[in-house]
Amino acid sequence: MTLTEPDTHVEVDTRSGRVRGRWRGTPGSPGASAAFLGIPFAEAPVRSRRFAAPVPVVPWEGVRDSLAFGATAQRGDPGVTLIPEPSVPGESTLNVNVFTPRPAAAAAGSGLPVLVWIHGGGYVAGSPASPWYDGRGFNGDGVVTVSVSYRLGFDGFGWIADAPANRGVLDWLCALEWMRDHVAAFGGDPARVTIAGQSAGGGAVLTLLGMPRAQGLFHRAWAVSPATADIPAARAEAVGRRLAALGGVEPTRAGLGELRESRVHELQEQATRGDGAAHGLRSMLVDGLQWGPVVDGDLVPRPTRDSFAAGVGAGVPLVLGATDDEFSMAFRDRAARLRWTPPSLVLGRMGLDGSERRTWLRANRDVQRRGTAAVLGRYVTDRIFRAPVVATVVARATGASARAGSVDASAPAGTWAYRFTWRSPEHDFAVHCLDVPFLFDCLGDEHVERLAGSTPPQELADAVHCAAAAFVRGENPSWPRATGPEVIARVFDVPVSTLEDAYASALPLATPPSVE
Repeated sequence: MTLTEPDTHVEVDTRSGRVRGRWRGTPGSPGASAAFLGIPFAEAPVRSRRFAAPVPVVPWEGVRDSLAFGATAQRGDPGVTLIPEPSVPGESTLNVNVFTPRPAAAAAGSGLPVLVWIHGGGYVAGSPASPWYDGRGFNGDGVVTVSVSYRLGFDGFGWIADAPANRGVLDWLCALEWMRDHVAAFGGDPARVTIAGQSAGGGAVLTLLGMPRAQGLFHRAWAVSPATADIPAARAEAVGRRLAALGGVEPTRAGLGELRESRVHELQEQATRGDGAAHGLRSMLVDGLQWGPVVDGDLVPRPTRDSFAAGVGAGVPLVLGATDDEFSMAFRDRAARLRWTPPSLVLGRMGLDGSERRTWLRANRDVQRRGTAAVLGRYVTDRIFRAPVVATVVARATGASARAGSVDASAPAGTWAYRFTWRSPEHDFAVHCLDVPFLFDCLGDEHVERLAGSTPPQELADAVHCAAAAFVRGENPSWPRATGPEVIARVFDVPVSTLEDAYASALPLATPPSVE
């Protein structure tokens, strides 16, 4: 059943007003759940509210239909992600989608656990309206599921002289505050909230986990292939000024407000454009993402891992991990061109000296047999995703030690790591985004085949999804906690087992080398 098929309507009273959703399945029957789509948590960020902090939605009168996805910050199809994430036109882009098996008010302490999902897309794309983010699978496990939208690119994260920094981060906070105040109306427990996300959404999870202001709005965290940005304030300002200059306006809300939304999208590409693909790749490895949360000294007071090392978020259990070859597919079109290029030479161009190259290549002999393009993809995966997993574990362990020495601190929570190693028959690698339909247990969706093939293993989806659902319900993972650089990770692959492996054995670059 799709979300657009007619079915039984259901209404819920919230603090903001009454909303009308739709049952999927017969109410009260196994597997039935209700969907409430496009509920605004903030006023539309347009006109006087453009480039401003989010303004909580003004309560409405009557019944608001929540039968279709709300407007998305993403426009068109940027082609950034393999996940089907449609764009929806409109102004009211700050909204949530709520999926619940029990759409009735819950008394304090009696509600269901809640999973809040933050989509990815490099902080410039993505949409909460994906069929993969439908909470049906988690609803079957007694979990209320919510997907949230937020402002993207320059609108969400760009520097403006007289505007608040990190507007997209403020959107996340506003959505979580809405959850705290409203989720009980949908049967959820605001004291049992897990935040989760993939790629940039996983980076959002870690950013929130390291933010003092976000503490208490969630209680568990699951980060899938997290890509943190931690953009230095000076670099954000330089790019913001460059964008305004390219647009011929002052770098102020009034000046930039003269530009059409589509023109700002064009300018954010121009303002961050490097000199060719190789320059862009090296820049990404050195400087990281061009857009995303900025270390502004206030809302994001310091880089995320520095916050972890100081003990921020130490009381929140965290699961994080990545696929083994997130970026390998991106280099497939270079396979023929790189066929006769020695892997060592390519790694040298990426900044590794001789001993670093030899160390890395010895630990990654399996991928060398698949060609230089595969080596490049694995190395970029290590630098952007896998090494930061280990660095996060180390920072959290440092923070746990600091917290344990505090007289008034509660016992620190654990950190657990995983590896998703199953190779897609479509791409012959465990690529970026591949694990998402397994996490949501939605292998039957029509869009899954182009990523995972025609017969993706349901037993693997059962393992990944059940592990996540159990975590959201309050259970700790069954595999060992990660407490230092020698990380032991749960391996998700077929045949499914409780296999555990040393994360760092395939990842000698726990601290990425300098590529200055």
